[in-house]
Amino acid sequence: MGKPTGFLEYRRAENPCSAPRDRVSDYSDFHFSLPEDQRREQGARCMNCGVPFCQSSFGCPLHNLVPEWNDEIYSGNWSHALSRLTKTNPFPEFTGRVCPALCENACICGMDDPSAAVTIRENELAVSDYAWAHHFIEPSIPAIRTDKQVAVIGSGPAGLAAADLLNQRGHHVTIYEKDELPGGLLMFGIPAMKLEKSIILRRTEKMQKEGILFNCNTEIGRDLPAAQLLKQYDAVLLACGARQERTVANADTGIPGVLSALDYLSENTRALLEGRESSKNAKGLDVLVIGNGDTATDCVATAIRQGAKSVRQLVRKPPKTGERVWPYRPSGEKTAYGQEEAAALFGQDPRMYEASIQKLLVDEAGALCSAVVLQGESEITLPAGLLILAAGFSGAEEKTAKAFHLREDGKGHIGKADYTTENPSVFACGDIRRGPSLVVWAIAEGRACAKAVDRYLEGYTNL
Repeated sequence: MGKPTGFLEYRRAENPCSAPRDRVSDYSDFHFSLPEDQRREQGARCMNCGVPFCQSSFGCPLHNLVPEWNDEIYSGNWSHALSRLTKTNPFPEFTGRVCPALCENACICGMDDPSAAVTIRENELAVSDYAWAHHFIEPSIPAIRTDKQVAVIGSGPAGLAAADLLNQRGHHVTIYEKDELPGGLLMFGIPAMKLEKSIILRRTEKMQKEGILFNCNTEIGRDLPAAQLLKQYDAVLLACGARQERTVANADTGIPGVLSALDYLSENTRALLEGRESSKNAKGLDVLVIGNGDTATDCVATAIRQGAKSVRQLVRKPPKTGERVWPYRPSGEKTAYGQEEAAALFGQDPRMYEASIQKLLVDEAGALCSAVVLQGESEITLPAGLLILAAGFSGAEEKTAKAFHLREDGKGHIGKADYTTENPSVFACGDIRRGPSLVVWAIAEGRACAKAVDRYLEGYTNL
């Protein structure tokens, strides 16, 4: 531990960000970095605990060596910090931006006061950003190649993580992605203000230079038969995600003005990348968002940036209590960036608790114009020109299982605990195996699955 008394001397300091009213005019990242001397102080706050819960199963699914790279940050050894960080996490530029920081919930510094936890996620991001800026992260081509060919279906965090590790091992890896750009929901599900798309493309371009092939605009079962992959490759790894969105009672998606969250967010991202206006636009409309997760928050924030007239968020359950059970995540209701922005612009928190759609009303043209909402025991009619369904995801799309003749578990999940399937040459990981989850869990799944694939191909694994 570089600074034994650091946690006593320095208080937690988070990255500053733009005021809610100032940041909603564009889709840029609204966070700023601390100066290097202050970041080193934040690294010094890490206690190097005898039992670091931050890297345990309670904290980080990747088991990041948090005390080690925090020590290197304090010492100013940024290249060493990167080395310890990337030993377990291949994509800190992703997790440093979008991970909910389970490690900080488990931080012993925050055991009694969660606001005193070490800024682990922002420290991680600082290492990554410093490394990219100073060219510490460069393509690394494997010195030795095997004769094994692996197909990875899906280029989300699980697929990218698996492909990265298998490529480092020397196998020939080809990624198939049904969208036009790699990244999966990193690219088209998370808005640009949370994860700028140039960051994803920078990483995938590096992976291409390292020998990984990307075939985008290619959906297995539509553009390429699954049977052909099974014949062409020694192993196939399914990392297709869980994009089957949950339905919402009394919300007919056949009505113009009713959209799924993924359709809404992905079209907005495509419009930004192509320099045009989104065809699914909230400009000048009263918007209702159904759901209370991160995706719902992203829809609220996107509608605001598109120029919505008003935004309300319908939440079925009452607000959670603030009970704290260390080292788990606090159970209290959090106010995320989207709610902060809505409150700043419209004068109130957008969330309406214990509220559900009872009926949708349409105008003479058949388009959505208002919604009858039941809140508690009261019925309220709210103006609505756009209704966005962000009730979460239920599992994988059935066509993936059918294409490879695999069984689902009844919840849309494919694959066993050891990442294998009924077909010995087909493996599954990420959301398609364990259900909708976090980016950090997807990366952990991808790396673990890569080891299973390598063991199948070589009879052992040294990954």
